[in-house]
Amino acid sequence: MRLSLALCLAATLVTPTLGLAEGKSIIVLDASGSMWGQIDGRAKLEIAREALGTVLAGMDPATEIGLIAYGHREKGACGDIELVVPPAAGTAQAITDAANSMKFLGMTPLTDSVRRAAEELKSTEAKATVILITDGIETCEADPCALGAELEASGVDFTAHVVGFGLTEAEGQAVACLAENTGGKYIQASDAGSLVEALKTTVVVQPEPVVELEPLPEPTPEPVTAVEFNLMPTAVLALKNDPVPDEEGMAWEVYPLAADGTPGERLTTEYGNPELLLDPGTYRLIGFLDEASAQMDVTLTADATATPILNLDAGRVILSPKLDATAPVDDGAAVQLTLPDGRTTTYYGLTDTVVPAGDISVRVSIGNALARTSSPRPVWPRSKATIPPTSRSKAAPMPW
Repeated sequence: MRLSLALCLAATLVTPTLGLAEGKSIIVLDASGSMWGQIDGRAKLEIAREALGTVLAGMDPATEIGLIAYGHREKGACGDIELVVPPAAGTAQAITDAANSMKFLGMTPLTDSVRRAAEELKSTEAKATVILITDGIETCEADPCALGAELEASGVDFTAHVVGFGLTEAEGQAVACLAENTGGKYIQASDAGSLVEALKTTVVVQPEPVVELEPLPEPTPEPVTAVEFNLMPTAVLALKNDPVPDEEGMAWEVYPLAADGTPGERLTTEYGNPELLLDPGTYRLIGFLDEASAQMDVTLTADATATPILNLDAGRVILSPKLDATAPVDDGAAVQLTLPDGRTTTYYGLTDTVVPAGDISVRVSIGNALARTSSPRPVWPRSKATIPPTSRSKAAPMPW
């Protein structure tokens, strides 16, 4: 029968502080007879005691840690398991002293030792980690691999790390499964230095390396779009008038303005009462309604809605051309309007149009009958004018 040494650390872990494991811990020391075997001319028990003392000396005094030993009181007894030092703060020296004075005699019940450590720490109620350092395999007809699978399947938050001290590859595989089945690590140690490093790696939580990161570039500001539309213009024929209704067919042309006020190419043409979302900037609006037009400049932002009112300074003229007051409107009558700016335009029949404010000259012809008049300044609301033409012969000289 081959005897073995195993050190097990079962710990309820929380977030590490200063690189040291926190929470209650139990070291399980397998004081088996194989500890008398030598590595590099030194007994393994001496190497283990020295490594254990080095690691414990570097731990935070506030760490609550205890010691379980087995195989230290009698030979051939798989039940020789004892809680030597209950887990508490400030016990590192007591554990070191106990390990230094301990006899190495008996069997290697690895499986029951791990189970006992889990029970002592009540691992079914809190996260627990076991670190097993062994120079041999299970010698008490138990299966540490099965225990790992059992604990994993039971829902216990339990992890085992295994350090193989001087094990062959095949022997390492026999105990590595305990780590694999619980999500832990298997580490091979072949001498005093590697055993100390293995203990430091598994017993003492190593701090994460500090990585200096390049500062992140300032994020590009997202474009501000706080409104659905930032331009909603309306038009009036004159100040204090109601807006021109949408059905009148008001036309709008929009031109972007350069920094010097020069208009660019036409951006869009809209009708009625438009609702637009344009890039922030300054624009020129030109409004058209029948014969009247006007323009204005407006500056737009992304977070506010501009509602400019364009004053057309215009009025509405309604003409009903008739041969006399009792006659119906003649649809073939030609109605010629001379506008204040000198432009001339012709309509036929009933004439209903918006014209610029000012004197409007009207010339109406129905067959050979002609009439003319000069209207006063058009105003809103609508005013109607019925102009009965004067009957004239084509050959007769015109009075104007």
